[in-house]
Amino acid sequence: MSKRVKKVQYTLNPKGINTLPMEELTTILRGADDLIMSGGRNLLAKILKGSRQKKLLELKLDQSPVYGYYQDLSLEDVLARIDWVIVNGYLDIKYDYRLPLLIYTPEGLEIEKDTYSTELLRRFDDVLTETYAKIDMNFLKDMNRQIVLLLLDKIQATEDVKYIPLLKAWQEIDYKKVRKRIAQVIFSIEKKHYG
Repeated sequence: MSKRVKKVQYTLNPKGINTLPMEELTTILRGADDLIMSGGRNLLAKILKGSRQKKLLELKLDQSPVYGYYQDLSLEDVLARIDWVIVNGYLDIKYDYRLPLLIYTPEGLEIEKDTYSTELLRRFDDVLTETYAKIDMNFLKDMNRQIVLLLLDKIQATEDVKYIPLLKAWQEIDYKKVRKRIAQVIFSIEKKHYG
């Protein structure tokens, strides 16, 4: 006879929060990215609060772009905002054996993909300020295809020729389907500028 698993229980309490600004919603979803099916609400709250807890630092979760976003709030108030995000269908909780872990809902995942692709576009701008000695675009190689395509759409929408050297460097290292889309973006930008 197998032993019954005692699941860790939790209670969601948004503490009367009726709405959350989009900036806060995207921040919470961005913070959850490193924890999907590996961490729960309390760990996310500690990231957003900016905790210096040893476990959090060992996991390098202090490197999250939203680390410390809610540094001026109590941990309880941060948790209430996370619970609002869960109650309103942007994050969900799934048990892995006995632990309740965070997962994206389809709605939450769409927002996170948009947020992350925008973050990558800013990273392109950072790469452009560095020296051109060696452009390393390998950080994009095995990235989620939907995020990559969304990023390429955003680059195309800028119509900015400054991205062409990065696109060409990226084109050299990625898979066939992505290379094809990169070529389309380059063509579109060049056509807009050079006729």
